[in-house]
Amino acid sequence: MVNLLRAEGHDVLTSYEAGQANQGTPDDQVLQYATAMDRILITENRQDFIDLHRASSNHAGIIIFKHDRDYAGKIKVMTNFLNEDDQSLGNRLLRVMKQNIKAVGPSFVVQEYDRG
Repeated sequence: MVNLLRAEGHDVLTSYEAGQANQGTPDDQVLQYATAMDRILITENRQDFIDLHRASSNHAGIIIFKHDRDYAGKIKVMTNFLNEDDQSLGNRLLRVMKQNIKAVGPSFVVQEYDRG
């Protein structure tokens, strides 16, 4: 997924590249690090980051992807969403989910979560 994001022109910094991988860092500290670096956090850890989004006063944005090997499909729907949406991702949480649409089959959709 990192290579696909970079191919789309996104500036990606992985936790490994940042020296933060495999250290057992608590999720709230991961979000604080991303916020301090003004980076949007991408994760598959849905519930913990939904909770942090609702409790956090400020972050650069959170995108939650469903665990699915269709990386290109996930990136495509998110890129399309971001190209159509002119708002900053600051303090927003977006979730990319898979839905089964009758007569079309599985398809990814983007859902935004509020703080409530």
